[in-house]
Amino acid sequence: MMMIRAIVRPEKVDGVMSALMEAGFPAVTKMDVVGRGKQRGVKIGEIHYDELPKELLLTVVKDSDKELVVNTILSAARTGVKGAFGDGKIFVTKIDEVYTVSSGVKES
Repeated sequence: MMMIRAIVRPEKVDGVMSALMEAGFPAVTKMDVVGRGKQRGVKIGEIHYDELPKELLLTVVKDSDKELVVNTILSAARTGVKGAFGDGKIFVTKIDEVYTVSSGVKES
């Protein structure tokens, strides 16, 4: 199984969540986060905003679904056709084990 973590713009999160639901991946954990990327924040006038609001989406999928989920997020989270600085990042990591808390059952 694979964990996919996507950091996206707050204004894009509803579209990403809808796209994942339509693609058959309704299980997503969402968190409000702040941070900065390579651009080191933004400067508007004399004010420098070092921490920008983003949303962190977490989902765990079968290895065979990884590409579909990543492409779904990319399409829904990208600003315009070419994208823009600050659109976010997607991190994919291997998951060794998953357990359901209520039953204690190890999933495969």
